[in-house]
Amino acid sequence: MSRTDLSAEIREFLSTRRARITPEQAGLPAYGGNRRVKGLRREEVAMLAGVSVDYYVRMERGGLASASESVLDALAGALRLDEAERTHLYALARESGARGNQRKRAAPTSVRPAVQQLLDAMTDAPAWVRNGRHDIVAMNQLARALYSPVLADPRRPANTTRFVYLDPDAAREFFVDYDRIADDAAAMLRLEAGHNPHDKGLIELVGELSTRSELFRHRWAQHDVTFHRSGLKRLRHPVVGQLDLDFEGMELASSPGLYLNVYTAAPDTPTADALKLLASWAASQEHLATETVATPAG
Repeated sequence: MSRTDLSAEIREFLSTRRARITPEQAGLPAYGGNRRVKGLRREEVAMLAGVSVDYYVRMERGGLASASESVLDALAGALRLDEAERTHLYALARESGARGNQRKRAAPTSVRPAVQQLLDAMTDAPAWVRNGRHDIVAMNQLARALYSPVLADPRRPANTTRFVYLDPDAAREFFVDYDRIADDAAAMLRLEAGHNPHDKGLIELVGELSTRSELFRHRWAQHDVTFHRSGLKRLRHPVVGQLDLDFEGMELASSPGLYLNVYTAAPDTPTADALKLLASWAASQEHLATETVATPAG
């Protein structure tokens, strides 16, 4: 990300955050009925954050480098930023202060053998590992079966966000809550871009999605960010039908930049039964594939 791009990123992030807050929500009087700006004015944000108008204007124009932690905290409070948004603001501030000492870190594309062993030991739960740009880098057998529609894409490595935006018909069929999934995917990429803005693969992915998907361009322009730590994932699998799965996502402490996702189902539920059926189907498919490779044609 160039210095110009960074300034634009800071400007758009801060301006979209203040645009969503009304004076009434901020506890301010709304003088006059014809406000020219949506949400809060710059001078109103400055007052709420306890800084001068000129200083806030400089920050919104990209000048976060000189902002202290207390100023960033006050700004986050004035704009009512959630945890993910605060994390993004601090990442942009760090990048603004880098002054050319830019750390280029490519997203990992493989896992250590011990991580694959961990995945394979989880025989009753789909488990897989992704990197920050949403490439799938490792899976267990049940995850391969669960995500078979995503893996059907011949492009490698398989990438969940590319599937969501560039194969929308298949993605809408697979993800029951497609619109939320699309929102989250773009917001997660935006958060990663603030944290690791010089990842060439991430820059290329965002460019590809922006060029080929109007829906992604719209989502990306909103400058939303989010974490993806836990929740409910509803999938419509072509073999076993709908699955309502609880998921937990966590960064692998021993492998920075990689994230483990594990899906489970509550006991004695239709989804738990469907997972058992899926495991049986996956085992039969893998056995069939092994036999096909072992038996030469002719």
